[in-house]
Amino acid sequence: MGGRSGAVLLTPEVLREIVPAARPRLPGADAVLPYLRRMDEVRSYSNFGPLLTAFEARLAERFEAGTQVVTCVNATQVLTLTLQALHLPAGSFVIVPSYTFVATAHAVIAAGLKPWFVDVDVDDWMLRPDTVRDCLAGGRGPVSAVIPVAAFGAMPDLEGWKALREETGLAIILDGAAAFDQARQADIPVVVSLHATKVLGIGEGGFLATRDADLAARVRQLTTFGFRGSRAAQVVATNAKLSEYAGAVGLAAMDGWDADRLQYLRTSRLMRAAMTYVPQVRFQPGWGVDWVTSVCSVRLPDGATDRVEQALAAADIGTRRWWDQGCHTNAAFADCRCDALPATERLGRSVIGLPFAIDMDERQISRISTALATALADL
Repeated sequence: MGGRSGAVLLTPEVLREIVPAARPRLPGADAVLPYLRRMDEVRSYSNFGPLLTAFEARLAERFEAGTQVVTCVNATQVLTLTLQALHLPAGSFVIVPSYTFVATAHAVIAAGLKPWFVDVDVDDWMLRPDTVRDCLAGGRGPVSAVIPVAAFGAMPDLEGWKALREETGLAIILDGAAAFDQARQADIPVVVSLHATKVLGIGEGGFLATRDADLAARVRQLTTFGFRGSRAAQVVATNAKLSEYAGAVGLAAMDGWDADRLQYLRTSRLMRAAMTYVPQVRFQPGWGVDWVTSVCSVRLPDGATDRVEQALAAADIGTRRWWDQGCHTNAAFADCRCDALPATERLGRSVIGLPFAIDMDERQISRISTALATALADL
């Protein structure tokens, strides 16, 4: 009543809507509630109860027969524990692309190993087996494993990585954190994230899918105090289990996955259509057509990211440099081995994450494309 003289009424016309870089959506309360009620009936809340067991089984069904799934509190821990379960020589090198999220490198160090940052292909943004062959030919120290990364959800050449494993005997683990949609093979162990920002999210979580039953058992043992068939700790381990609450959210997410995937496809294709008039914007091959993911990382003309970032911010449109300039630029990894990285540096200057969400509407997408067209008009 009354109010201060001269105050501005904050109407929708005055307040321009902010378009955030990310707006995750997990299963709603109504979808999760039946599973919570089932949990209450059984009164099992953790320690691999029926909900988590059912969730793991449904995840395993997405892969070929014989695949084992091990869930964990997050994908970083899954990757760390998988490396530990492989019993790799302490202090040996693990070849990883610098162009990845920092979690990949953190996991290597946490497992008692050393990241060796190498370059990616400038077109698909991923590490290539031939690049690893070149590293090995140089004979620069013991290499025990390689972690190719599924860039923002795109799947790498799995047959090529299998061939490298056969040639060299190196352990190969796929960091498929964002690749839930594409991850359907587990001959090469794959780690997938279930973080809230992923297409199938439960808040926090991750899982290993592998056809190596013994590897799965060792990773499971490392998530649960070193127990394996008894209450005796047989190896030094940790507690990284998911609870029944996480299992409830996971089952609800799986129930809605087919519909959610279609909605991701719809939104992705609206985004691609809107960018028809902004030819300077290049999508990842197959993004929103052959596969879906929860982010929209695009490549701009070299050196344009600063300009676009500033222009979109001025229009109240968020952006995100999901992998920034590469892991090698982070102080935490300053002492790690690092090859020449021209492609990584180029991508760092040209890749940006545009706003993207499962339920983004045409009005928001139009604002993004208009702002981009303006920012890139003279390039």
